[in-house]
Amino acid sequence: MPANPIVHIVDDDEAVRQSLAFMLGSAGLPVRLYDSAGAFLDALDPMVCGCLVTDVRMPDMTGIELLGRVKSKAHCLPAIVITGHGDVPLAVEAMKAGAVDFIEKPFEDAVLLRAVESALKTAGGDGDTQMQEVMSRLSTLSERERQVLEGLVAGQANKVIAAAYGISPRTVEVYRANVMTKMQAKSLSELVRMAVRAHVGPASDTG
Repeated sequence: MPANPIVHIVDDDEAVRQSLAFMLGSAGLPVRLYDSAGAFLDALDPMVCGCLVTDVRMPDMTGIELLGRVKSKAHCLPAIVITGHGDVPLAVEAMKAGAVDFIEKPFEDAVLLRAVESALKTAGGDGDTQMQEVMSRLSTLSERERQVLEGLVAGQANKVIAAAYGISPRTVEVYRANVMTKMQAKSLSELVRMAVRAHVGPASDTG
């Protein structure tokens, strides 16, 4: 974990900002609050490490657009995207834009706190160990389970995945459950996060 890390919270909803600040502050983490992506970028110090927590839907600049700007300026500021309108394609887009995690509202305080602590470890250089664990879990998937995972990362519905491989949607559900168990993912967004970080994608993208 970097020395004196700061958690930057970007959200246009004041109640959300204050709630997250109280929760993270109670855990002993210093926080700074911003009511827009622009306000955060104006104050951004590329040399300061920490963690960014941003809402994905904001009026002037979305959280995903913000990630694109931050990625080119700050290399030790892992980002967590939160949203009340989550879906798989949006999760993948956020991850490809540089997010290390994707959390859907409503969420329990402990879920975000764990995500922030994990992101801070990544900023401190502990990400390799986490990636090794993900790759080890991926190696336990069968070929069909891997295909189903690639379909999920592509944002495909069960029936679309089923049609592609000549199996029933119910069978896809079984494989999907197996993938969640083997990858030790508590949610679909967590599964997508791990898969994108490991560069798992549709067969057409991986040759």
